[in-house]
Amino acid sequence: MDDDALPEDLRQVIGELVRAVRAADTMPPGEAAILGHLDRGGPQTTADLAHLRGVSHQAAAKSVKELAGNGLVRAEPHPTDGRKLLLHITDAGRARLERERSQRADWLNTAVRDALSSDEQRQLRQCIPLLARLVTRITGQ
Repeated sequence: MDDDALPEDLRQVIGELVRAVRAADTMPPGEAAILGHLDRGGPQTTADLAHLRGVSHQAAAKSVKELAGNGLVRAEPHPTDGRKLLLHITDAGRARLERERSQRADWLNTAVRDALSSDEQRQLRQCIPLLARLVTRITGQ
């Protein structure tokens, strides 16, 4: 493999993998992302969620409205700014998010088992720390 082509090849195949795995999702990606942010990061405002997702406030608000209507998030007054609402994931939201994550993992696990030999699965496992280091370098986290 040409070293100059590695970044583009990696970007392309990871993008295709992410899109393929999302095919197993049963909820819109924006809603799943919001639930994920609330689950991992705790309560947030709609503006915070829009910023984290890199979308407009209106797009985030639309997803929040849908999630709230389905009982997956709840809003309460912000403790220091009465003009804002703080969004929390509900138990139902956490359960739905876990079902989504489990479904993705099951789908991916089946694909890995069906497409890769045992040796290839071990090779793939060895790549995970390398990919994690790349993510850390790119995101600074």
